[in-house]
Amino acid sequence: MDLSKLKPAKGAIKKSKRIGRGEGSGHGDTATKGHKGQQSRSGYKRKKGFEGGQMPLYRRLPKFGFNNPNRIRYNGVNVDTLQKIAEEKGITEFNMDVFIQNGLASKSERVKILGRGDLNTKIEVTAHAFTKKAITLIEAQGGTAKKI
Repeated sequence: MDLSKLKPAKGAIKKSKRIGRGEGSGHGDTATKGHKGQQSRSGYKRKKGFEGGQMPLYRRLPKFGFNNPNRIRYNGVNVDTLQKIAEEKGITEFNMDVFIQNGLASKSERVKILGRGDLNTKIEVTAHAFTKKAITLIEAQGGTAKKI
């Protein structure tokens, strides 16, 4: 087998149409763009969502919703997650550095401790917010819950 003699299969490669290269080519005159109209002009570009003059879908649907710019978003961390980390890594003092190292929050996020699950160890937690149930679970084991 000689690599210099390799060719694509017959019919696999078609010659491209040479558009706008004179009447003899069969694609001269209007260059396959039809007569007149927007799409026949040079520099034509259709807007995103353009539906041929029909009222586009994004304008037919009603606007809704509201984003409160003053809302404070918290990243929730449950008590059972703290218990799991305390057992696996032997950590008893939880603060932002611990949350960041364990992938529970990023530097810019606020942390709220939620009350799902059980707690069996005494821990000290420092976070931005706590639920009432989380505080009772932490303090029942003799731990402390401090707000930042």
